Amino acid sequence: MTTSTAECVQKHQLALRAAGLRPVQIWVPDTRQPGFAAECRRQSLSLVADAAAKADEEALHALLDRVADTDGWR
Repeated sequence: MTTSTAECVQKHQLALRAAGLRPVQIWVPDTRQPGFAAECRRQSLSLVADAAAKADEEALHALLDRVADTDGWR
């Protein structure tokens, strides 16, 4: 007996739902767009030049360390 691709996908999705998961659609930047790499570089360089960004990063890490619940993680 052959199973169509659509039937395999549906079976997989039902198994995931039965496991308590649900599908989520996430939109992300298209890294293939012209100018994407240049914009990433521009933003990265602006952060390097921003001394306050380092303090903000350290504050964020401290906050995450205080509130993160990592019990049971490997």
